[in-house]
Amino acid sequence: MKPNVLTGIDNFIDDPPDYLYHMRLGLLCNGSSISSDFVHTSKIINRLFPDKLKALFSPQHGFYADKQDNMIESNHSKEKKLNIPIFSLYSESRIPKKEMFDLIDCLIIDLQDTGCRVYTFIYTISYCLEKAAQYNKKVIILDRPNPVGGTEIEGNILEDAFKSFVGRYPIPMRHGMTIGEISMFFNKTFNINCDLEIIKLKGWQREMYFSDTSLEWILPSPNLPTFLSCLVYPGQVIFEGTNISEGRGTTIPFEIFGAPFIKSFELAEQISKRIKAVHFRPVQFEPVAGKWANKTCNGLHIHVMDKKKYKPYKSSLIILQQIIKLYGDAFEFKPPPYEYEYNKLPMDLILGSKKIRKQIENMENIDEIEQSWQKELNYFKKTSKEFYLYG
Repeated sequence: MKPNVLTGIDNFIDDPPDYLYHMRLGLLCNGSSISSDFVHTSKIINRLFPDKLKALFSPQHGFYADKQDNMIESNHSKEKKLNIPIFSLYSESRIPKKEMFDLIDCLIIDLQDTGCRVYTFIYTISYCLEKAAQYNKKVIILDRPNPVGGTEIEGNILEDAFKSFVGRYPIPMRHGMTIGEISMFFNKTFNINCDLEIIKLKGWQREMYFSDTSLEWILPSPNLPTFLSCLVYPGQVIFEGTNISEGRGTTIPFEIFGAPFIKSFELAEQISKRIKAVHFRPVQFEPVAGKWANKTCNGLHIHVMDKKKYKPYKSSLIILQQIIKLYGDAFEFKPPPYEYEYNKLPMDLILGSKKIRKQIENMENIDEIEQSWQKELNYFKKTSKEFYLYG
């Protein structure tokens, strides 16, 4: 039985563009690039266009989505069955080189995004669009759902001074666009002007979260193993910029957070007064890797009770401020480097703003901080709608 939502690769199978039979093809993908019947996109393209697939490309975390953390590079390799190269776009460079694109006429992209500004797949795509325009190559994106929905847009707009590989463009933390839509937005708004085509979804509606589709969640990177980890990620990712464990090295990353110095029940009591769409369950956990590896952390497990009312970014800012207030003597912001930026604080890169970090440290009201970015956010909402493909 077909799922209620068909992805770009499913629709590509049903109606592959005829012009591709005369082109050399490349594919940017990873382990989550599968059809609804669990066939990898590389196999499908090779079956539809025999001997036309000349190169594979992989984003951060590698072709098999096995690399765990930031700044853990994957090497170039070879796909043995197809006997073609796999070029890592998270290696000595994040930008594809001319000799890579010399092998192809068209780059097909099939990646599962998270809907969050700091997730790097969209910037890997943006570099591919730039180089495709420069070298006169076509790009086709096989669209996939935004797992955290297409109606809720949240957060401050990235400031130019804090551009990095976790934020190339002035967009909010939760952008509300599919990977195809945001690629169109980048391509036109920032004058990339690549020859870009989107193979659309069928059945997806903007108000849908991934759990509203009948698709199987296939982890796009090691620390987003479930839809729930992806749901909290646009907020809990900020703790990568601190000495608070964001749950890496556990079975439920981003859903839990903590540190040895936190008092779980005390923190839960304070933040529950402000955050109503979730339940915070006190827990103890021991990461096997990452921050506080092999040490007992006291923390909380986030149980989202109403995903449509839950604001992950604002919620995590509230949590961060309370941790600073309660445990400021032990709390620390993580020092550089972070995603190849060696001078600026990781937290400023993640937030896309030094000002917001300072406001949180100064115990300014989070509601007022949120209100301060609404004008720019509303402008993004208005301009991004031009690129909506659904609803």
